[in-house]
Amino acid sequence: MRDIAVFSGSAHPDLAAEICFHLGVPLLPTRVSRFANDCIEVQLQGNCRERDVFLIQPLVPPTQENLVELLFMLDAARGASAGRITVVLPHYAYARSDKKDAPRISIGGRLVADLLHQAGADRILAMTLHSPQVHGFFSIPVDHLHALRELANHFRGYDLSNTVVVSPDLGNAKEAAAFARLLGVEVAAGAKQRFADDKVVISSVIGEVADRDVIVLDDEIAKGSTVFELLGRLRERNTRGVRVACTHGLFSGDAIERLSAEKDVEEIVCTNTVPIPREKHTDKLTVLSVAAPLAEAMRRIHNGESVSALFA
Repeated sequence: MRDIAVFSGSAHPDLAAEICFHLGVPLLPTRVSRFANDCIEVQLQGNCRERDVFLIQPLVPPTQENLVELLFMLDAARGASAGRITVVLPHYAYARSDKKDAPRISIGGRLVADLLHQAGADRILAMTLHSPQVHGFFSIPVDHLHALRELANHFRGYDLSNTVVVSPDLGNAKEAAAFARLLGVEVAAGAKQRFADDKVVISSVIGEVADRDVIVLDDEIAKGSTVFELLGRLRERNTRGVRVACTHGLFSGDAIERLSAEKDVEEIVCTNTVPIPREKHTDKLTVLSVAAPLAEAMRRIHNGESVSALFA
């Protein structure tokens, strides 16, 4: 790993340190200071000249603060004559803003993609974007990873002989089907309509779930509105135990406490793309690390090897 420089913003330094451990390279320091007028200044405290620079910064709350910090990191690396700059985005929050579904609204996913490019990004390494079209918002190369293998490896430790994977909506059914194939089980999906950020209605569940163990798979859980609605439909169909899995465990507000309080929810599994404060952890929460696949993808990008081969 010669001529590589890895920096982390303030969003998730623990994940960045774990990635660097797998790579066997140091995590170079970043200094973020704030002036009296509340403007921030970012200094990359390591040599970037003609080096392959990786900036690790998930867009997690406070999302706008972390986004601006990332833009300043990009500008600093470009100004320091970096050979190539790759943004490692374990979580791209604006991926949810992917369409114009109301008059006079912005498509934030595309705008932020343009901002990252204009600030100096040459390449993006992302994980589990909310929808496939977000990939096309970037006018630079995007390597898109998923965490299905890490999640599947965890669930293979259970008896899956009477298990079905359930997607909360038809939009995520393709990912749920791929996950079900990894586990060798059947798949079902909910018919979901979203009326507001926290108002979701699932009218039916398509597939056989009665008297089955269920693994609910979603890309991310924030308030948990979709999962709670799905749990209601599953109870009506007399399912047995339920395990909830997602890549991005945002768990805003008291979502993790409320999910853990559901009697039929046996386990909540997510990855560490989003930092979860220790005080929010419950006995039912399991956090899996995606540092190893991110590190391997970074190594392959640096060495000019295939990243898609990771999923072959």
